[in-house]
Amino acid sequence: MAVIAAVALSMVAAGCSSGGGGASPTASGSALPTGTVQITSTTGTVLVRVQIAETEAARERGLMGVRHLAPDAGMAFVFPRPTDDSFWMKDTLIPLSIAFWGSGGRIVGIREMLPCHVTSCPLYSPGVEYVGAVEANRGFFAAHGVQQGDPILLRRS
Repeated sequence: MAVIAAVALSMVAAGCSSGGGGASPTASGSALPTGTVQITSTTGTVLVRVQIAETEAARERGLMGVRHLAPDAGMAFVFPRPTDDSFWMKDTLIPLSIAFWGSGGRIVGIREMLPCHVTSCPLYSPGVEYVGAVEANRGFFAAHGVQQGDPILLRRS
């Protein structure tokens, strides 16, 4: 997963995480904190094992270069304050879904994202401020009945 875009390019990176549990390394080899994202949908509780990108550098790197993401794995992006920055998929190798959450602990938007290997990549944003986002394999949220408005909680390991 690679990072934010256009003029404000210095923000978030949308990429891919290596599948597996615990403190699995990112594509760059450095370990990130881990945890679980819990989403309560109309079909039940959905869990995603995540690496947590909470620094600007980790958010910019995201899941770039990751070739495989386990079915229940992803990356959570945590911001120090509400933001309206966009994600892009520059140099990301696998298609992803992203769910953004607001300060009220509810999903404020879900987008489907495709890898991009050119300079001018599409931008993905919920269109409102958010404090965090979680990326998983493309279609993950739809397959689990996750929708805008669902409660979401990040728990650190």
